[in-house]
Amino acid sequence: MDYEHGGMYDEDGGEFRRELRALLQEEIEPVVDEADREPLTREEFIEYTGVLRELDIGFEPGVAEQYFGNLERFAIVSEEVSKIWPSLNVALQMSFPSVFVQHAADETQDAMLSKLETGECIGCLAVTEPEGGSDTARPNTVAYKDGDEYVLNGKKAWVGNAPIADVALVIAHDDEADTQDMFLVDQENSPFETETMEKMGWTGVRNGRMYFDDVRIPEDNRLSNIVGNALKDGKDIQEIVPFPESVANLFFQQKALNATFSFMRTGMSFMAVGIMQAAFDEALDYVHERETFGKPIGENQLVQEKLYEILRDLETSRQLSRHALEMLKRGDDRARLISSLAKGYTSERSVDATYNALQLHGGEGLKKENRLERYYRDASVMTIPDGTTEIQKLVVGKELTGYSAY
Repeated sequence: MDYEHGGMYDEDGGEFRRELRALLQEEIEPVVDEADREPLTREEFIEYTGVLRELDIGFEPGVAEQYFGNLERFAIVSEEVSKIWPSLNVALQMSFPSVFVQHAADETQDAMLSKLETGECIGCLAVTEPEGGSDTARPNTVAYKDGDEYVLNGKKAWVGNAPIADVALVIAHDDEADTQDMFLVDQENSPFETETMEKMGWTGVRNGRMYFDDVRIPEDNRLSNIVGNALKDGKDIQEIVPFPESVANLFFQQKALNATFSFMRTGMSFMAVGIMQAAFDEALDYVHERETFGKPIGENQLVQEKLYEILRDLETSRQLSRHALEMLKRGDDRARLISSLAKGYTSERSVDATYNALQLHGGEGLKKENRLERYYRDASVMTIPDGTTEIQKLVVGKELTGYSAY
């Protein structure tokens, strides 16, 4: 029995979900096992994201609003791509700062706009610091004003796409304004140093360290200036930040980074669902195929208990993810709370579900050529980026009580 396709979820997303599944099965599924062995090169990133552009998934002008601007499509992409290859979904999502190129300083537009229009401008979001970890409120990276430029100094770590990125959106402390802001740095006009980091899962994503040593950027590349200048030029907020109106409004109601995290954590929650679905599908097939003592192992009570646990984790995670999505659609002030709750819960459940699926495979699940080994490693990474599970608990606690415990 194919639970998903034979059950209640095949109609969700309609034709778009079916087209995306077909595209992934034809173009990505046959090569994913080999492609995930090493981090993506720049050329490979452009090749694979080019496949997704066939369905208007990407950040080029006219495409970004179809991808990030439609919450249902965004959730479907996060789930379906992650069911096949989580690394590809992460690399794609982490490139979103490239959308700000079209409203940035003239020199950045001159260098990067043509790349953006052809889908070849790779972005990254630089938040985490070697000394700070999950403390994003007080970055050690500092930007100070010097004439009509900002000078950026500091270090970042675990930045997805950093070593292959054309532009980086960097969280830093604005020394003049004495506040946190984001700064768009393009590699051609304001070169920065990077190095690749190795990790246990999400192997296809090229994470890296970034070093900013007196990197000079135009004042118009300060994010608040990018947004303010574009609004003065008559641009609508959704032309600047390609989120639905409800999400874009959150940028005015709270810190831009918090609004970004609410969006990204909801996507992460659907990622976890995709990984769990893949693991469940593999496990359900295997318990019919594998025989011991002359009968399928699916007839054993403990095997059926494992299936129950995987499906329980999958379906509760799916519903909580949908609730987080609904909060974003409404622009509800609880979006931050529910997205953190969802990300924390579904990430932990994805570890449990992939572990149980691997256990059902026994020794077969440990083989490198068996995808359960990769599913388990990818699920294990889910609990840390975009805020560890412990940070999600503290975000929820702050939203509930009004007291910050971090």
